[in-house]
Amino acid sequence: MASSKAASKLKAILFLGTVRENRVGLRVARFMQKQLEKRNYEVEMFDPLEMKFPLLQKPVHFYGPERTGAPQWLQDAEKKIKAADAFVIVSGEYNHSVPPALSNMLDHFPGSIFSYKPSAIVCYSPGIYGGMRAAMALRPLLSEMGTLSVSNIFGIPEVHKALDEEGVPKNDHMEKGAGKLLDQLDWYATAMKNHRNTAGVPQ
Repeated sequence: MASSKAASKLKAILFLGTVRENRVGLRVARFMQKQLEKRNYEVEMFDPLEMKFPLLQKPVHFYGPERTGAPQWLQDAEKKIKAADAFVIVSGEYNHSVPPALSNMLDHFPGSIFSYKPSAIVCYSPGIYGGMRAAMALRPLLSEMGTLSVSNIFGIPEVHKALDEEGVPKNDHMEKGAGKLLDQLDWYATAMKNHRNTAGVPQ
């Protein structure tokens, strides 16, 4: 049986994939941050509305190995991703696919800093499908970046009925769904961190 908490302190980056006005995705991100913190994760949220990622012209790794000339905030973000043990992707569904703000944010970084670490997909929509088509589009993207997307996907249908504005759940589905997802993420994050520490990673 999976542990209800990560065995030791793990670092997670939570990527929020929306910049829309009155975005409900922020409710989902706040809820997931609280669920991660309950499990002893140190959580950093990457919010493209707050971090002001420009339309991608030059990824951080295009500045060379010393990152000469790269904006300091972008270098700092890269270091945080590199230090993380796991990733949680909070995604809505735009035109049955990944929101552009999310893919634009992720594309600022090299896949190498995501590699050999697990990721978990949390998707949502105002309708009955819970953003699952976006989740299916995210799978190959995350795979190409080198992060293992755990098999469980936490889909939230009718998201406006599931959470209040502060991310407090209105039904039992939320904590049960998040629990199943994070049980898998805990297992992979702990196992992969231990193996990275003992065996390193392929070069």
